[in-house]
Amino acid sequence: MSEQHYILVINCGSSSLKFSIVNPENEESVLSGLAECLLLPEAKISWKYQGEKQQTALPQKANHTDALQFITEQILTHFPELKQQIKAIGHRITHGGEKYSQPTILTPSVLDDLSALAELAPLHNPANVTGVKAAQVAFPHLKEKNVGVFDTGFHATLPPQAYLYALPISYYEKYGIRRYGFHGISHYYIAYKTAEYLDKRLEDLNMISCHLGNGASITAIKNGQSIDTSMGFTPCEGLVMGTRSGDVDPALLIYLKQKLNLSTQETSDLINKQSGLLGLTNGSSSDFRYITENYAKDKYCQIALDVYIHRLVKYIGSYAVLLDNKLDAIVFTGGIGENSELVRRLVLEKLTILGFELDQERNLAARFGQNGKITSDQSQHSAYVIPTNEELVIAKYTASFI
Repeated sequence: MSEQHYILVINCGSSSLKFSIVNPENEESVLSGLAECLLLPEAKISWKYQGEKQQTALPQKANHTDALQFITEQILTHFPELKQQIKAIGHRITHGGEKYSQPTILTPSVLDDLSALAELAPLHNPANVTGVKAAQVAFPHLKEKNVGVFDTGFHATLPPQAYLYALPISYYEKYGIRRYGFHGISHYYIAYKTAEYLDKRLEDLNMISCHLGNGASITAIKNGQSIDTSMGFTPCEGLVMGTRSGDVDPALLIYLKQKLNLSTQETSDLINKQSGLLGLTNGSSSDFRYITENYAKDKYCQIALDVYIHRLVKYIGSYAVLLDNKLDAIVFTGGIGENSELVRRLVLEKLTILGFELDQERNLAARFGQNGKITSDQSQHSAYVIPTNEELVIAKYTASFI
C-alpha cells in the first residue's frame, strides 16, 4: 500500500458506533463497520474490507471505548500500514447550537460546550462526546487532531423568519429556543452532487433535498444555501418518521399528558419512540419495507403511508414557493429516498401542478445505491435519486481543516 493520508470517521449513537476509514482524495472508503447494541448483553461489531464482511460479538455490555479498542487492537492490527496512515479523526456531532457551525478542533473546552448542549439533543450529543473521548484514548497520538463536523452547521444560513418560533422573543435571546435543523451534512452533500449533475455552480443552485430514512427531513436550498428545513429545535419536528411524530399540535401534548397522566419522559417517549410509522401502523412496524409490502392489504399500512406522503408533498409544495419559481431539482436520498420507488412515484404523481412528470422506467432503475434522473425529458422540472455520503463530507472537511 503506497503512502496515503486517511481520515477515520466516527459517528456515535447512544448505543452504536459507526466508523469508516476514508481517503478524502480519491473518495474511497477502504474499511467501514458498525458496533451496535453497545451497553447491552448482545453487543456486537461488523466490518467490511475490500468487499469482505466479518462480524463478531463484543464483550457483554461493551461501551464505546471498548468498541474503539477492538477496532484498534483487533481489526487494524491486521492492517498496520493503514492504521499508521490515519492522519486525523472526524466526528459527526449532532448539535453545535449557534456557536458551532464550522468544522472545529475538539479541545476540552469545546467538548464542555457540546456537553452543555446535551439538553438540546439528549439522545445524540452525550454519545457524540463519549465517542470523541474514546477516540482520544484509542488514538493518543491523534488527540489534537479530532475534528467535529456539525449536523446543524449547513442550516446556519437560515434567515430569522425561518428559524424563529412565534414564542416570546426573550426565550430565543436567553435560552436559544429556535429552529436549528439537522441532517445538514447529508443535505450539503446532496446539494454539492446535484450542482455537479446539473453542471452548475453551487451558489447558483435552487433545489429541494429530501433525506428520507428512519429519521427524515427536507431542506429548501436557494443559491446553494439552506433557507428552510423541516426539523426544528429537535429532530422530532417536521416529516413523519419511523418512530417520531413529526409536526403535531403542541396543545395536543398538554392534553395527552393530562388525559393519560403521562410524565415528561413518557410524553417524550410517546412522540419520539412510539409515534410516526410505528404509531400509525398500530404498533406493527416502523420498518418501511414492511409497510410498502403490506400497503395494499393492511389498512394501517395504507394509512401510515398515505399520511407519510401527504406530509412530504405538503412540505415540498411550500418549499417550492420559497425558491421564487427557480426550482432546479428535487432530490431523494436516505434509505427510503434511495430505495423506495413507491414513495417517489406517489410523491411525483401529486406534484404535476409544479410541472413534474415521472418516468416510471427510470424510477424503477434508480434503486439500491444507483443514482439518476427519474423524471421524463418533457418534465418542466427534474427529480433525481442521489445516494448520500455523510462520511465523505466529514472526511473532506477534516482533511482540509487539519
